[in-house]
Amino acid sequence: MKKIATAQRVSREISDNFVFQRSLLAYHEAARLVGGEVLEIGTGTGYGIDLVAPRATRFTTLDKQAPDGVVLPGNTEFVRAVVPPLPFENERFDCVISFQVIEHIRRDRELVREVKRVLRPGGRFIVTTPNARMSLTRNPWHVREYTPEELAALLAGEFASVEAMGVCGNRHVEAYYEKNREGVRRITRFDPLKLQYRLPRWMLRLPYDLMNRLNRRRLLAQNRDLTASIRMEDYRIGPVTDRCFDLFYIARK
Repeated sequence: MKKIATAQRVSREISDNFVFQRSLLAYHEAARLVGGEVLEIGTGTGYGIDLVAPRATRFTTLDKQAPDGVVLPGNTEFVRAVVPPLPFENERFDCVISFQVIEHIRRDRELVREVKRVLRPGGRFIVTTPNARMSLTRNPWHVREYTPEELAALLAGEFASVEAMGVCGNRHVEAYYEKNREGVRRITRFDPLKLQYRLPRWMLRLPYDLMNRLNRRRLLAQNRDLTASIRMEDYRIGPVTDRCFDLFYIARK
């Protein structure tokens, strides 16, 4: 059951390759953009540390639990905390990054205000989150999902400027997405009353994890070449559209 319940964190399991590769792209892009004192909100399994830490003079990564088996570089500190608030003094960081986290945060406006508080003047907040318009079903691990307009409005309420970008895929990625859509439709036909949108989130987490894992493994068994061959290069970051899988926004203080 521990292996099945992976919806809260990006998994390296081959059946999750579609998600992992685009998440990896976000870290590569962040490594190109960051410098100075950098904070990451949401360490996850820690696969982004080795990409971002070399670009920072000091890298602080924060989560509610430490990543298993990760050796931290010499300039890196792990902080255990539940956010918001952020346990740091004002204007400490040059950059804050947070990937696939804000959708889990109930007090999202408070988190955005806290990020602004700990950023130095001119500092940047780089955030990714799923694009609600591309979600195939309700994810009960998420408090909410954002449309491009909703995330822009949330960030613009605190930051001087917001650059709206998105993570889109090529035809190879779109082919997998359509196969996944077919699998989800086969499962959700047993929910004609749309209970997934009406029941409390806690009641749906275990069924969601089971069905999600079974569906992705079925896709892997039936389309192994398609699933396993997706690479980071099959994704690109560009101006946001409704067909982007993730929103990739850069807010400047």
